[in-house]
Amino acid sequence: MRIVVLAGGIGGARFLTGVRAYARQNGAEVTAIVNVGDDVIMHGLRICPDLDSVMYTLGGGADPERGWGRVGETWTVKEELAAYQAEPTWFGLGDKDIATHLVRTTMLNAGYPLSAVTEALCARWQPGVRMLPATDDRLETHAVVTLDGTQRAIHFQEWWVRHRGGVPTERFVFVGAESAKPAAGVLDALASADLVLVAPSNPVVSIAPILAVGALREAVTTGTAPVIGFSPIIGGAPVRGMADKCLAVVGVECSAAGVGGLYGARSAGGLLDGWLVDSTDSTAEVPDVRVRAIPLWMSDEDATAEMVRAAVELA
Repeated sequence: MRIVVLAGGIGGARFLTGVRAYARQNGAEVTAIVNVGDDVIMHGLRICPDLDSVMYTLGGGADPERGWGRVGETWTVKEELAAYQAEPTWFGLGDKDIATHLVRTTMLNAGYPLSAVTEALCARWQPGVRMLPATDDRLETHAVVTLDGTQRAIHFQEWWVRHRGGVPTERFVFVGAESAKPAAGVLDALASADLVLVAPSNPVVSIAPILAVGALREAVTTGTAPVIGFSPIIGGAPVRGMADKCLAVVGVECSAAGVGGLYGARSAGGLLDGWLVDSTDSTAEVPDVRVRAIPLWMSDEDATAEMVRAAVELA
């Protein structure tokens, strides 16, 4: 079996540990197509937060307490930059993490596409799944906000990290999406997939930027593989992060049914064939989508692998 997972953020990274465990138990192959909308250049370095979260988590190098960045991280460079009053002061880079960004930026500047760079970085971390960025092209999520009485667009990282999503926000824009093409290997992975899973990642800023790549979305929605999604909302609240604030921006109810409706049924031009919700949301319904309630707390790798097993059964 060939499984393709659309994923982003810490939730997506943790979900992939369960997908990998299921794959090892059942002889399956896994390809993760990862969000790049969070990508940003800071201090001259190309930073890919979601790709790195997946790589570090699956490679055993992520900080389990923070959920992001490297375990045993130090912050000498951050402190030195602050001493120079180098902007942006609100975004910190750990010393170990900087090594990854240095290698990535050097390779990108030498002309390698992001997909090839990601493969090279994974040679060290051995994540156990094939990792692909959604696109090799520039695609950035920006938030249209009102600051000091003026409306302007700011990078998602500034909205998320600096302002904690706490400024009036009109919409999110995926800059570059119209011209972005799927990264090398993405369309082939989708064409050969037996199952496509949508991780319980933030639907607005982790999954939507992936699907904003037109040819990628078309490959998912018109392909032969069933598409099964997992709700990132349990009991009316996000499992982690600020999905509730992001859903409010796009006018969607923060509920399992609300997110399922946002994705929509594939038979009606949407994304989903099946939708897995938590047992506490057993009454949730999504028009023209098969909904099944199971435990969705990713308490450990085995519990997450059982979620994947349920998706395979539903498919």
